[in-house]
Amino acid sequence: MRIDHTAFFNGYRDAYGRLTQSVVSGIELLGRNMEADPNLKNIQWAAYMLATVKHECADTWQPIVERGPRSYFEKYETGTPLGKRLGNTEPGDGYRFRGRGYVQITGRANYARLTKELGLGPEADLVADPEQTLRPQIAYQIMSLGMRKGLFTGKKLSDYISSGTADYKNARRIINGLDQAARIAQYATTLEGIIRASIVK
Repeated sequence: MRIDHTAFFNGYRDAYGRLTQSVVSGIELLGRNMEADPNLKNIQWAAYMLATVKHECADTWQPIVERGPRSYFEKYETGTPLGKRLGNTEPGDGYRFRGRGYVQITGRANYARLTKELGLGPEADLVADPEQTLRPQIAYQIMSLGMRKGLFTGKKLSDYISSGTADYKNARRIINGLDQAARIAQYATTLEGIIRASIVK
């Protein structure tokens, strides 16, 4: 499937208004990673992934870092219930392994798990260098693998989107329960239409 990028951006502007150059660059880079992904062959999966990034990254279309003062991340520290659940074992892990990416991963255990799942070598070890999760290619790989295999919540894309049917609202459970599910479902529906209108025949 090839996408006419000009047609896609025209459709996106019609739906959501004027775009900054930063947003255009972010969408373009994300789109290239999606087009190169051999495991992404379903238009509705692509639409829901784009909708997720649009929401999770607050329309910046760039991998982001979880916001808040350093004190905010004390709830993730080793010795706290949440910190234990996230596998944080060393002082400072709460802040060091705060959320990052298109779909933010949090905690030492998740950074270690995604390093292993993605088969990243020592030069891209996410535990040794958490900032690697902000590289668009790695952020995309985390999102694609996590959403396809259910690595975030145990729910995966094929649970809600398959054989031409899409339950975009409940697909939010892949990431975060039903938080903002209706809004993201509307994004996905709109983006699916834009993608379909942009396919090169």
